[in-house]
Amino acid sequence: MTREEKSIAIENLTAQLAGTNIIYISDISGLNAETTSNLRRACFKAGIKLEVVKNTLLAKAMEASSNDYGDLPTVLAGNSAIFISDVANAPGKIIKDFRKKSDKPILKGAYINSEVYIGDNQLDALATIKSKEELLGELIGLLQSPAQRIISALQNKFAGEESEEA
Repeated sequence: MTREEKSIAIENLTAQLAGTNIIYISDISGLNAETTSNLRRACFKAGIKLEVVKNTLLAKAMEASSNDYGDLPTVLAGNSAIFISDVANAPGKIIKDFRKKSDKPILKGAYINSEVYIGDNQLDALATIKSKEELLGELIGLLQSPAQRIISALQNKFAGEESEEA
């Protein structure tokens, strides 16, 4: 790869990193062609971009990014693939699902909304993080609950008054 090609690759990676707040880094080496194809297909269906990257180029892209990746560049050794997603727990769920049949992918680290997670031991926690939509749904449910009880109580009161008049 020429110096110019490396520079273009770093620029592309930097742009991808700037466009998201959710990045998982994993090791998918050793997966056979069929399993890798299945992983790519599952990622595509979930709206996740999966890309195998060169560690040095990703480290330089992280350095050039406006985001603070903390110690995340320290996990860039061996083979690395990045999962870029809009949903915080989606890559974690896919990795966890694939681990039922194989020992890979191995989670090296993740960057989620300015938080850095390092190590495969973080996978269970990351797979259960609630998405923004799930949190908003719960919040709306909690806010609607008292209002629904008041409306129900008023309806019962008015229904009771109407039956007394009859």
